[in-house]
Amino acid sequence: MTEETPAPFAPLDEDWQRALAVVAHPDDMEYGAAAAVARWTGQGKTVVYAMVSSGEAGIDALDPAECGPLREAEQIASAALVGVDTVEFLRHPDGVLEYGLPLRRDIARLVRRHRPEIVITTNFRETYGGVFPNQADHIATGRATLDAVRDAGNRWVFRELTAEGLEPWGGVRQVWAAGSPDAGHAVDTTATFEAGVASLEAHAAYLAGLGGGPMGDARGVLESIGRGSGSRLGSTFAAAFEVINLTF
Repeated sequence: MTEETPAPFAPLDEDWQRALAVVAHPDDMEYGAAAAVARWTGQGKTVVYAMVSSGEAGIDALDPAECGPLREAEQIASAALVGVDTVEFLRHPDGVLEYGLPLRRDIARLVRRHRPEIVITTNFRETYGGVFPNQADHIATGRATLDAVRDAGNRWVFRELTAEGLEPWGGVRQVWAAGSPDAGHAVDTTATFEAGVASLEAHAAYLAGLGGGPMGDARGVLESIGRGSGSRLGSTFAAAFEVINLTF
């Protein structure tokens, strides 16, 4: 029996100017999506990053009180390498993120404040391709992000945000989930691949804390991911996304 050839990816819509990326941890954007961000900021688009946690539980050898500020600093430096000037940290507790109203409210606040056309998150499906299980923080953050985008456009949900002076924002056209096994779209990152590698390498303490292995090899893991997606788009490297439409 021969394996089915995966369907080609469709190109992402790049007719937009403002995007907000909401992910669980520092480094989540860097495992594939950062090279796409470098492409978009190079086109003059604005991309804002928001980390739900500070990744303080991510390095076994460091106490969270020391690890959190270090990982925030690495994320800010990493983002700057791909043209992102604004990085926000919601500082929910790393490793035990919960889908629920507090998280939805905080993300809806971000959406109302930054008023993006596109919201980016990471894979919130149960697995990566049906083989490797997803991490609970990613699932909670992605699902909360999808719901918070809709909450942000409803005046009667989280009324306290209006009281804060944040008017509803229903201008998000799509949510994009990077690294999803249900990805059907991609963007060519060949020209910005090196910026993506540099942005992941900027998480030096985190990568060192992994103690070796494939996920600690920034160039190797990004080449593997990028070439696999590029083969389905018709480019050398690409970043793949699941696209969830919010407008008809």
